[in-house]
Amino acid sequence: MEYELNLVVILALVGAGLVSGFINTLAGGGSMLSLPALMLVGMPPEIANATNRVAVLLQSLTGSSGFNKQGMLERSAIVPILVPTLLGSLAGALIASYLPSVVLKPVLLTTMVIMALVMLFKPATIVPELGTEPFSLAERPMAWGGMFVAGLYGGFVQAGVGFILLAALAGGLRYDLVRSNALKNVCTAALSVVALGVFVARDQVLWVPGLVLAVGSMSGAYLSVKFAIRASQRTLKWILLVMVLLACGAALMSS
Repeated sequence: MEYELNLVVILALVGAGLVSGFINTLAGGGSMLSLPALMLVGMPPEIANATNRVAVLLQSLTGSSGFNKQGMLERSAIVPILVPTLLGSLAGALIASYLPSVVLKPVLLTTMVIMALVMLFKPATIVPELGTEPFSLAERPMAWGGMFVAGLYGGFVQAGVGFILLAALAGGLRYDLVRSNALKNVCTAALSVVALGVFVARDQVLWVPGLVLAVGSMSGAYLSVKFAIRASQRTLKWILLVMVLLACGAALMSS
C-alpha cells in the first residue's frame, strides 16, 4: 500500500505519538489522536487500527517499566489478570481483522458514552477512595468477566481500551488510579502483542509509520509516569473524566 511519509508527516506522527502516549499511560483515549494521524498518512481505518498497535505496545512497555521502577506495579496480580485479558484480546483481534471497519465507530461511541455516564453520575463505581484494599480475581469472580471484556474490546479496537481496563481494575478490583494505571499498561502491552500478531499474520501492519509514531509514544509514556506518581488521586480522577468526555466528543464528531 502506498502512503505519504515526508518530514512534515514524520514530525506530525511523533507529535501525535507524544501526546497520545502521555494520555494513554495516564488515563486512556490517546488513540483518538494517533489513529486519525495514521489515517492522514493515507491508511484506511483497518490498516491504521493495526499499525497503531506498534506504538501502543512500545508505549505500554515503557509505562509498565516506569511504574515498576517507582514501586507502583502490583507484580503478584499480573498473571491472574492477564489470563482473561489475553483470551479476550485474541477473540477481539480476530473479529476486528475480519469485520468491516464501519463496525468500529458505533462500538467505540457506545463504550465511551456508557463510561462517561458512569463517571459523571456514579464516580465511586470507577474510582475507589485512597486506602481501599484491592480484591483479587478469586475474591471477585465477576471481575474475571470484566477483564475478558476489556481484552475483547482492546483486541477489537485500541481506541479507548484504557478506560475499559481502568473500569475493570479500579472499579472491579478496587485498585487506586496509580496502581490501576500500572496494571493497565501491563495488560495493554500483553493484549497488544496478541492483537499485533493477528494483524501481522493478516499483513495489515505498516512498520515504518508505526515505529515513527512509537518514538513519540514512548517519550509521552515516560513523561506520563513521572506526572502520575506526583499527582493526587483527585487530579487523576478529573483527568480521567475529561478524557472520557473528550473521547465521546471525538467519536460523535467522526460518526
